[in-house]
Amino acid sequence: MSRTCFEESHELFRKLMRSFADRELVPHRDRWEAAGIVDRSLFEKAGTVGLLGTAVPAEFGGGGEPDFRYNAVRIEEFARAGALTPGQGLGMHADVAIPYFLKFTTDEQKRRWLPGLCSGELIAAVAMTEPGAGSDLAGLSTRAVRDGDDYILNGTKTFISNGILCDVVVVVCRTGGSGSDGLSLIVVERDTEGFKRGRNLEKIGLHSQDTAELFFENVRVPAANLLGEENKGFYYLMDCLAQERLTISLGAVAQSEAALEETLAYVKERHAFGKPIASFQNSRFLLASLRTEVDIARVYVDRQLTAHVNGELSGEDAAAGKWWTTELNFRLIDSCLQLHGGWGYMEEYPIARHWRDSRLFRIVGGTTEIMKEIIGRRTLGV
Repeated sequence: MSRTCFEESHELFRKLMRSFADRELVPHRDRWEAAGIVDRSLFEKAGTVGLLGTAVPAEFGGGGEPDFRYNAVRIEEFARAGALTPGQGLGMHADVAIPYFLKFTTDEQKRRWLPGLCSGELIAAVAMTEPGAGSDLAGLSTRAVRDGDDYILNGTKTFISNGILCDVVVVVCRTGGSGSDGLSLIVVERDTEGFKRGRNLEKIGLHSQDTAELFFENVRVPAANLLGEENKGFYYLMDCLAQERLTISLGAVAQSEAALEETLAYVKERHAFGKPIASFQNSRFLLASLRTEVDIARVYVDRQLTAHVNGELSGEDAAAGKWWTTELNFRLIDSCLQLHGGWGYMEEYPIARHWRDSRLFRIVGGTTEIMKEIIGRRTLGV
């Protein structure tokens, strides 16, 4: 199907991203999977080709192109190459973390952090989830208490992407009372005393994406590391979550397309009862349904991408796209694995990696159930 959301400059960038994925991601994918983490140098290589800070003004080291379609191209090309997982940390850094440093910082903070974030010399993470609080941000208990020109930070975070590699982490913490109105965002830097990393968590999938526990024990952080205003953190999070959820939708659809194309090739080659698997009516009907659904998803997400670029993507629309595309993604990949038979359960086939990696999409960025709750409340006006 023809697409209308991209222009010539985006297609030129697509060639760059395709080359980067084939050169810098695919050859190292299995090694990183085994290690549970990518090489730190990957971020610097990404910074060299202008992958990390496309929206950041040139004066702060970025590309000066505030157009999220470039980010979308990167996500699509990494998925096409079967390298969505090793690229996950880059996406967390560029699509999720950098917007906080771009939107809610003073000029002094921009000069301090953005050049390193764009070059890949600094790696960023965002620490929201806690052992006792996930999608319910109002239930977070990590607390920062003002002490002169500093904050004293105490708490524990978990499931933090880039948690092992990060040099700067945006910590969502409580500086006021209970509920959403008492949250703030404070940046903690790598070598700050009292900031400790736990183990690199062992996950079902996304093995090359480092995911860690973070501990803050009487961490003294300069008040100058506060992003925006005190107790406004919840609203800053809501401002950035629509883009984060769109990012997940883009990845889900791109991975679905890649998995379907791989399966179409497989069923033409694989024989059963003396005939290609593709020749059976069940296979044809199933693949026809999956092809139709992923085409619909592509049109839907392209429309959301255009709306986001125009500043028109609402939180509930992003939530709708996130839950629908990720549920389709897992169902489609599960069906594709079934068509591979026993070989689909073998790690040597890409569909196996797709299957285990895709499961997280229905959880990360807010579970499907939370997405439906958001949409339901807004639809009913409650």
